[in-house]
Amino acid sequence: MASPDKNINFEASLKELESIVEKLEDEDINLEDSVKSFEEGVNLVKQCQKQLQDAELKIKKLLDDGSSSEISKS
Repeated sequence: MASPDKNINFEASLKELESIVEKLEDEDINLEDSVKSFEEGVNLVKQCQKQLQDAELKIKKLLDDGSSSEISKS
C-alpha cells in the first residue's frame, strides 16, 4: 500500500482512498485493520491536499507572471 514517503500521483492517491473506504465499509474488517486503514487514508488525504496546494500555487504563479521556474522543486 501507499506510504507517505512515496510520491504517487493525485489520481492514484484518490483510487487508493476509494479502496480504503470500501475496505472500511466492509463489516467483516477487524478493529486493528480498520485503524490501520484509517491511518493510511488520513496520510493519503494529507498527501492529496499538499498536491492540490502545490498545483494551486503553481497556477497562481503562472497567472501572476507566466513563469513557474521559481516554484518547481520536484
